Amino acid sequence: MREVLSSLVFLFLIGCETSTISGPEQKIPVWELPVTVELDTRLEMDGNGFYHLDIDEENWQTLHRLSGHVYRDGEPLEGFKVNWASSHYWYLGDTLGYIVNTYLNDEGVYVSVDTSYMIGFDGMEVPTINPASYSNGDGEINTMIAPVKTMVGDTIVIGLAYYGPESLEIDDMPELIEEYFSIVLN
Repeated sequence: MREVLSSLVFLFLIGCETSTISGPEQKIPVWELPVTVELDTRLEMDGNGFYHLDIDEENWQTLHRLSGHVYRDGEPLEGFKVNWASSHYWYLGDTLGYIVNTYLNDEGVYVSVDTSYMIGFDGMEVPTINPASYSNGDGEINTMIAPVKTMVGDTIVIGLAYYGPESLEIDDMPELIEEYFSIVLN
């Protein structure tokens, strides 16, 4: 029992080591270094700083991926949460769609036996962007936007928010950083 307890204390002491970056004047704990988010919209920007997305008018929604990278002290940061918001949303009608119930018969042919409509969604608000993403091991973040074809000609404002350097002081809150950019829907 004494050996197990000694091993646990030893592991605890090793696990509680503080990681710091040393400079000539001071040591800065890693969690207090600034976070950098570099956004890649994968869209062309005009001279006024607006991005442009061509809407597919043959389909209800146009899907587009927004990407970026998160760094702390020049190193990719894994598991970092970024919140996303959009100025635009749309409402569902009374039906979301339908489900066709099928099965394979004894001859291996699909047979449709019933169609069930998914109803009761009238008035539900649908955002045009996923609300959050987390960075992967390479520091990459991704989210999807999906404006609908009735939004052609609108300018959608996208916001991203994340917390900056953290502090171990109990009363200190990390700094909330917000960035905004606009996408013209062509």
